[in-house]
Amino acid sequence: MNICRVSVRRVMLLFSFSLFLPGVTMASGPFLHEVPEALQRDELRVCADPNNLPYSNRRGEGFENKLAEMVARDLGKTVSYFWHAQRRGFLRSTLGADKCDVILGMTPNGRVATTRSYYRSSYVFVSRADRDLEFSSMQAPELHDLRIGVHLIGDDGTNPPPAHALGQQGIVENVEGYLIYGDYREESPPSALIKAVASGEIDLAAAWGPLAGYYASQSDVPLRIVPITDTLEYMPMLFQYAIVMGVQKTNPELKRQLNEVIYQRKEEIQALLERYGVPLAGQGAMILGGR
Repeated sequence: MNICRVSVRRVMLLFSFSLFLPGVTMASGPFLHEVPEALQRDELRVCADPNNLPYSNRRGEGFENKLAEMVARDLGKTVSYFWHAQRRGFLRSTLGADKCDVILGMTPNGRVATTRSYYRSSYVFVSRADRDLEFSSMQAPELHDLRIGVHLIGDDGTNPPPAHALGQQGIVENVEGYLIYGDYREESPPSALIKAVASGEIDLAAAWGPLAGYYASQSDVPLRIVPITDTLEYMPMLFQYAIVMGVQKTNPELKRQLNEVIYQRKEEIQALLERYGVPLAGQGAMILGGR
């Protein structure tokens, strides 16, 4: 595998509020006060990444693919996709350009109308189970001596919370960055970080829970997943997020319908997430993989 990796020493660890889509802006769309066309279609148009397991891929294998199918069935529709790599400008180029009716897997923001949360997860530490690394604190003294992997979004400091938190503590020399965008020719580029833990290339990864849990469950080597704690010092950066669906602000009726499906199907949605190894807020440490 061609693993895209860069040294964290080369990246300026600046503060960012972003999680997945830093710097995106919402382009102005149609502001009609009639019944939105989205409600008249037989299709639920979904914007998604075609190569981003465990969330979505073109083969429909991700849990967001399965969730989209569940939602569409309840709305009496079929799913159609507008595929677009999740890069900067994703929101502007998809929902903002009226290429779809809904985006799944968002964090709440003011640029679009968002539904109620359908799950909450957190950043986690991932290590090989045979290493017996059971600490969960972002301020654990062990972090100074371990080879740690983090995701990096770019070279402008717009990176996930664990990268910033480690930098604030001066933990840099023993940290390796794995580009979250990676080599898009490879299957699900962000998975390289978790695979590096399984191979022993690094001792510990600090990663977003759904990605970590899914690839840990696929690992031949048992991996330990521990939700990261002791993060209040890094506020307003968050290490735990509620996940929602996003629709255009001009379509409140679709938002209402999606909220109803989320409420009615909450047990099925939780079961789906558990099948994909998604660590949910409130869960403790898990050992996954070892097939």
